[in-house]
Amino acid sequence: MAKRERNVLRFNIQRKIVANMTTDSWRHIPHVSYIYDADVTDFVAAYKQFDEETPYHITFNTVMLKALSEGIKAAPRMNAHMHFEPKLVRGKLTFYDKIDISVPWTLPDGNMMTITMKDMGNKTLKEMTEYTEDINRRLKNTNLTEALYSVSINDTMEMMKSGHILRAIQRLYGSKTNPRHRVTPLKGREKEEYDRIPDSDKITIEDLRQGTITISNVGASAKGIQGALDMLMIIPPQICAIGISSMQRRPAVVTDEEGNEKMEIRTILPMCICFDHRALDFGEVTPFIKKMEEIFKDPWMVMN
Repeated sequence: MAKRERNVLRFNIQRKIVANMTTDSWRHIPHVSYIYDADVTDFVAAYKQFDEETPYHITFNTVMLKALSEGIKAAPRMNAHMHFEPKLVRGKLTFYDKIDISVPWTLPDGNMMTITMKDMGNKTLKEMTEYTEDINRRLKNTNLTEALYSVSINDTMEMMKSGHILRAIQRLYGSKTNPRHRVTPLKGREKEEYDRIPDSDKITIEDLRQGTITISNVGASAKGIQGALDMLMIIPPQICAIGISSMQRRPAVVTDEEGNEKMEIRTILPMCICFDHRALDFGEVTPFIKKMEEIFKDPWMVMN
């Protein structure tokens, strides 16, 4: 009997990190997911006008990040980390003044890296644009494996400091022993040349440290595709994640200036809001949705 042909693709360091985080997330976090179908018809029209009138180009994604940051400000309990000890039934929430957004970033080679965009709640649209351009500039000089390897080693050391010694040893053993699964960072001349690149010109561990909340724009890579993201992984110790799907044209009931209801084709942007039910109840997420509704009805609140 002839053997079936097979192609085995072993996990690289990026896939290992994702697999580890998702396993921890789904094993320990009671996810609650809410689909918010935002009517962005007026918001999109205002953005197009704004972009034409602004002397420098600002992407729609940047304006959305600004809007989402304002929404998070209105619901500050979403912008937090949680520490919970299930055996002792003890927990605490740490709330942050600064909004550091973890954003999954698609790299030129198709791989992904989650980069934390810091202090987005206090940045103007122009500053957000410059920040994004700087990240793209530094990514061109960044070795993905080397950057993620530094994160993995740092996380393992933190694991040992927190008393999870056995788990840390297992991670080190798994990454160093079997050659087929070994993570191999840069060595020799390649390592020396990479280390000579200034930190200001590449992505470093500081850019990859855990943010306070995650926003994933799935719609950016699925433009024109119908459907909506209805669940999203929460990355501990974060307690909230927001997923943006692709914009869609749908029939909707609208009320005109005279108070009459009628059917129209509107632009809908589905958002998936996931939160950790140990830390949040839906009432604490509601202010975020209400603020987003305000912004979508009055877009110029964030376009300035």
